[in-house]
Amino acid sequence: MGARFEELAWRETPIGEISLRRRRDPSLDVDVYEVKLDDEFLMSSLFPVAEIELARLGLASLAGRALDVVVGGLGLGYTARTALEDPRVRSLVVVEAIEDVIDWHRRDLLPFAAGLAADSRTRFVRADFFAAVASGVGFDPEAPGRRFDAVLLDVDHSPRQVLHPSHADFYTVDGLRRLAALLQPDGVFALWSNDPPDAAFQRTLTEVFPTSVAHVVRFPNPLQGREAANTVYVARH
Repeated sequence: MGARFEELAWRETPIGEISLRRRRDPSLDVDVYEVKLDDEFLMSSLFPVAEIELARLGLASLAGRALDVVVGGLGLGYTARTALEDPRVRSLVVVEAIEDVIDWHRRDLLPFAAGLAADSRTRFVRADFFAAVASGVGFDPEAPGRRFDAVLLDVDHSPRQVLHPSHADFYTVDGLRRLAALLQPDGVFALWSNDPPDAAFQRTLTEVFPTSVAHVVRFPNPLQGREAANTVYVARH
């Protein structure tokens, strides 16, 4: 079973101290992997449902074809790993600002994400997702301005609760228009949010994208003994 608690990785970054830890939950009899930024929990392997649905819902509305996909924010790898399960995905660019997070996956520290780094379709790009959009250069350093079929984003808590003030401009009409310029004409932008559907943000989406839907993803929270919910926005170019 191993140690009850282990800090697998830690690093000081421009946005705070980020760490990956594993702990044994005796009540559930499982190993739990958690990511913290300073004293704040960013993600847990106990609650992967919405991260998985971000990929499934984001790709579901695309027609059957070879797909080029971007995942913004690597984290525990659930979104990226789920995207690769879609046989239509021919290339996956994972944009992650923190090299250590990429290293977690290259070192196979996360057993449930096994195969992500080794998959020939995967390419990790160490970059600030939001700066890449703002610059217009985009997500592929080898092909500036390259357009993709889908961009799946899971970095901030929500459009209103961002991890860094520099991210806020992305969630405006101008920011989303810059993102749309990096999508194929019928491409999809999907966004994870910890908050309930935000009517104001939905109005912003409709100013840029012809169609958008806010999906409420519900899942059990075993720690609190109740149901929890996240939101996945899916907007079609």
